[in-house]
Amino acid sequence: MDGNKRWVSGDLQHPDRDPNRREFVAQGQEPFGSILSCIDSRVPPELLFDTGLGDLYVMRTGGEAVGPVVTGSVEYGPMTSGTPLVVVLGHQRCGAVEASYKSLRDGKPLPGKLEAIARALQPAYELAVRQGGADPVETMARAQVKLTAAALRSNQDLAPLVRKGDLAVVGAYYSLDTGKVEVLAGAPS
Repeated sequence: MDGNKRWVSGDLQHPDRDPNRREFVAQGQEPFGSILSCIDSRVPPELLFDTGLGDLYVMRTGGEAVGPVVTGSVEYGPMTSGTPLVVVLGHQRCGAVEASYKSLRDGKPLPGKLEAIARALQPAYELAVRQGGADPVETMARAQVKLTAAALRSNQDLAPLVRKGDLAVVGAYYSLDTGKVEVLAGAPS
């Protein structure tokens, strides 16, 4: 979060982004965090947290949609190298969430494999419909973050690490307007 504060203020350090760091991590890695975020080109985790090479495992899917391969990718850091943090990072004005919302609302499937994203986001859609609100797409985007983080927190392989305090699974939301990341759920105490 300190890196995000630097991103918001423009006081960037650009850590771990030089040939020495590249050489240091060439033979191994021990990232301090894993980020599951959206594919959106405006939401690059390494930049908005002001991090560098070897600092983060990053998985990106449309609307933070998950399935077995994505879940396995999220599990990789905590289960193989003790990475103590997983962040599910949604964002403002998410195109994947908006397209999924409209598809599910109107009962019109998205083309090609995009329909798989809409189906993965259906629980967030249903929650957003129940919650209501002025902007149902933003409600759905936030719901997707919370649901995905909760599912990962209770995942049979990650839950024991969470219970022992070895892993925090945090849901967070990025503002395209301000650059600020807001923690929604799961912040360690």
